[in-house]
Amino acid sequence: MEVNFDNLLTTGAHFGHLTRRWHPNFKPYILMEKNGIHIINLEETIKGLNKSLNFLSDVIVDGGDILFVGTKKNAKDIIQQEADKCGMFYVVERWLGGTLTNFSTIRKSIKRLQLLEKESSPVYENATKKELLSLEREMIRLQDQHRGIKDMKRLPSALFVVDAKFESIAINEAKRLEIPVVSIVDTNTDPNIVDYPIPANDDSIRALKLIISQVSKTICEKSSIEYPDSSNLKNDENENLLNEVDSESTNVDENLLVSNESNNSNSPEKNENDSKRNEISSIENKDPIIESENESMNLDNEDISDSGDSKINDDDTTKAEKEIK
Repeated sequence: MEVNFDNLLTTGAHFGHLTRRWHPNFKPYILMEKNGIHIINLEETIKGLNKSLNFLSDVIVDGGDILFVGTKKNAKDIIQQEADKCGMFYVVERWLGGTLTNFSTIRKSIKRLQLLEKESSPVYENATKKELLSLEREMIRLQDQHRGIKDMKRLPSALFVVDAKFESIAINEAKRLEIPVVSIVDTNTDPNIVDYPIPANDDSIRALKLIISQVSKTICEKSSIEYPDSSNLKNDENENLLNEVDSESTNVDENLLVSNESNNSNSPEKNENDSKRNEISSIENKDPIIESENESMNLDNEDISDSGDSKINDDDTTKAEKEIK
């Protein structure tokens, strides 16, 4: 779905927080107040998004990496899906303090995870059952913490954040390391804490999906990666599902026909009909020579009967003539 005024309006990207929770620095992006809620100016949203996309495009062209950050419940799945589509790193679980500022320690933790994931690792040699259970728990914990940054060899060139207020620790670390930040900001957030703010509703799942997918598409275009469109995938799934249903229905119909034929073959009416069909077919398929012989025999019998009748009539006439004389 393309990001335009109508689509943003449809997804509810213009709804802000209650007026009493607003941040004064967000005033340039507010259009009006209605029913105690601030309405975000969607024209400013489009401007901020275009500016952010241009910056992210330059980062990708220069060979940099982008770290997606979204640990909110309604943003986790979207961040992970879109980051996977464009091949970027992401953090969707709790942000570990020092992920950027103490990256060397994080790298050691990642190496520990990679060691535990190897089945032939020397860590598992001569380990008791209790020790194996503790190592398995450690591996699961590290996988949850580092699953999106396990392959990140260096610090990212930029951060893309959902809800700058909620991810304040990540933004502070990025500012300390002078890493530029692109973020979706709502009316309760100071937009000046990020470098490229995108004013929009950061609680609407549909609005987040629209904006983040556009960011992912832009990264794919600049990285020469084909963006897997979810609508096409759904259409393919629907077609496969319809084909499966059709094949199942045809199989059911064929089974019903076979069962009906088998049932009809055992019925007396079926036997009577078959015998009638056989008689009719035998009559229709008679040998023409036999038919001609039968016809000639019938004609001879008719001639004999006619001659016999004529003799009887002649005898009667002669007797009548004698009596008259």
